[in-house]
Amino acid sequence: MNIYVIMKRTFDTEEKISISNGKIDEDGAEFIINPYDEYAIEEAIRVRDEHSGEVTIVTVGDEDAEKQLRTALAMGADKAVLINIEDDIEETDQYTVAAILGEYLKGQKVDLILAGNVAIDGGSGQIGPRVADILNINYITTITKLDISGGAVTVTRDVEGDSEIIKTALPLLVTAQQGLNDPRYPSLPGIMKAKKKPLEELELDDLDLDEEDVEAKTKTNDIFLPPTKETGRILEGEIEAQVKELAGLLTKVI
Repeated sequence: MNIYVIMKRTFDTEEKISISNGKIDEDGAEFIINPYDEYAIEEAIRVRDEHSGEVTIVTVGDEDAEKQLRTALAMGADKAVLINIEDDIEETDQYTVAAILGEYLKGQKVDLILAGNVAIDGGSGQIGPRVADILNINYITTITKLDISGGAVTVTRDVEGDSEIIKTALPLLVTAQQGLNDPRYPSLPGIMKAKKKPLEELELDDLDLDEEDVEAKTKTNDIFLPPTKETGRILEGEIEAQVKELAGLLTKVI
């Protein structure tokens, strides 16, 4: 089975983020594999181990993404592909990334594609469905269970807290929701093996694409941090006095 995982390198939203000139300051940011993509990677490895085949991780970005690709290889993926657009494209959006991924995957024999449900930095959830549309294959989002028997597929997906069971067939694209599995940590032997696993680097020219073919359809005007929260206060004194003070404070807020 030919299994592909769409992966995104994203900044860690648990760490401090700085904004400079309306953009995230990457020099001070910590970058990781998008957590939802880790579910996709883990599930791809599980499916491969059960049905045999090969897992390929694909990402669009720059050479810095090699670190995250090597991490995915250390988890157990077989090979990785970096589509490096650093020298070709300055501004990207969901259309850009999906168009590039779609063009690459058109040239591959694909049985199953997995992606994260959303990226924690953007949260649009558009890439997977857009790629499936380009490839003209079925897709199911927010999956929490995946069963494959021959070419038949049974999927359980999260629907705002409820579950929906869908039967379909390969080829298929699915997006992984939290709860699908527990992603493994790379082991030391896995990290050592990952250094020797194939990592192919491509550019737009290799896909017969020009910058105009994948030009962003949207533009981000500004990025800003939420307002700083005021320091909390602890009311002191008699309970009756505290209640009166609290009521006064709440009145000001309302």
